[in-house]
Amino acid sequence: MARRPASVRARTTLGATAVVAGALVAAGLAVVLLLRANLAGQADLRAEVAARDVASQLAAGASFGGLDLPDAEDRPVQVVGEDGRVRAASKDLEAIHGTGSPAVRPGGSGRGHDDDEGRDDDPRRGKVSGDDPAFTTGSATVDGRTADYRFAAVEVTTPRGETVTVYAGAGLAATRDAVAAVTRAMLAGLPLLLAVVAGVTWLVTRRALRPVEAVRAELAEITASGDLGRRVPVPDARDEIACLAATTNETLAALEDSVARQRGFVADASHELRSPIASLRTQLEVAAAHPELLDVDGLVEDVVRLQHLAADLLLLARIDAGDRPPARPVALGRLVREELERRAAGDRIAVRASIEADPRVMGVPGRLARVAGNLLDNAQRHAGETVRLSLREEAGTAVLGVADDGPGVPAADRERIFERFVRLDDARSRDEGGAGLGLAIARDLVRAHGGSLTAREAPGGGALFEARLPVI
Repeated sequence: MARRPASVRARTTLGATAVVAGALVAAGLAVVLLLRANLAGQADLRAEVAARDVASQLAAGASFGGLDLPDAEDRPVQVVGEDGRVRAASKDLEAIHGTGSPAVRPGGSGRGHDDDEGRDDDPRRGKVSGDDPAFTTGSATVDGRTADYRFAAVEVTTPRGETVTVYAGAGLAATRDAVAAVTRAMLAGLPLLLAVVAGVTWLVTRRALRPVEAVRAELAEITASGDLGRRVPVPDARDEIACLAATTNETLAALEDSVARQRGFVADASHELRSPIASLRTQLEVAAAHPELLDVDGLVEDVVRLQHLAADLLLLARIDAGDRPPARPVALGRLVREELERRAAGDRIAVRASIEADPRVMGVPGRLARVAGNLLDNAQRHAGETVRLSLREEAGTAVLGVADDGPGVPAADRERIFERFVRLDDARSRDEGGAGLGLAIARDLVRAHGGSLTAREAPGGGALFEARLPVI
């Protein structure tokens, strides 16, 4: 069984939640690392201050036994000589590990091990090293309790010239407790925040997709009913969904128009085919009963008319289906001359041609020749005595004009005559066998070549049809 894909709402919610979760985890990690670094820096500073304070006392001449040392539990201090002996240590400091200095002997009293309990009588001052202290992380045991500390090591030279190293520590318990507290708070708040993000995203997405669901439901009903006159609802908001709904309605309108045209085309084609077929059947039935009455010429004329009509219908069907044969450069002047030579012998009215240029256009030669032929057929069908053809190039456009001296086309009908199976009711409708497809085919072919075909009044009276095609 195929797995049903998740909805857009679910995918959007999961995606947004995942992105926010990733961002929060990254931000939380950065905050924790920054906090840890900051607190570690503060511990280093406290340890350095304590170490330099003791070093300053020694440099000022204080004896090891007379040092004012801080509380061992808060900041344990140990003074180590060059020989590795512990010269002084904080009270209750039992051991230090991780600094590289010797451990304090058990029971340390915080007193130094020199015999001089007073200040040094040497009037010279010692010197505290100006180098940056060395920092290490280790542990210290104070009054039986071991904890982690950050130690700073500062070298100092006493007034008597003895160089010792002062190790002072700063507790890390508070730092670790603060980092742990912040981490727990973030971990506790993260699920709640993600739940809020997921809920809000779900609601917002549902609200945003509600018009899409309305469009989908309406389209489903249109498909089920086949009523192309219905339209999908367009939301009031001017967003992408509103544009989608508007475009959908435009598509439905175009589809409705196309279906209507197709139905009309089929109906008109059926009507046009019925007449020659009925005429043929009648003549054949009469000929079967009375062979001497057989009108062969009439039969041939009806068959030819039926053949032309079928060819026109087939061409229109191909145009509607988007049939586009490969185009190539065509010398329009030469093509028009060949068309005139081909039809010169059978034309009812001679054509007066004025070919001023030979523009080149991209197109299908056969279909461009069909345009010229249909325009000439239409002009000769309605002309009184004269048909004029002109070809010129005008502003990068090839202009093919065909004019006649017939009754002309009323201004109100100059667009309607390009519709399929349309015949006008005035004198111009007295065609000789036309089905009302010639001008419709000509315009469709011209438009397929990127041009236009229009009708207007000729300068000397009658009708003038102009086809304009882009020149290459």
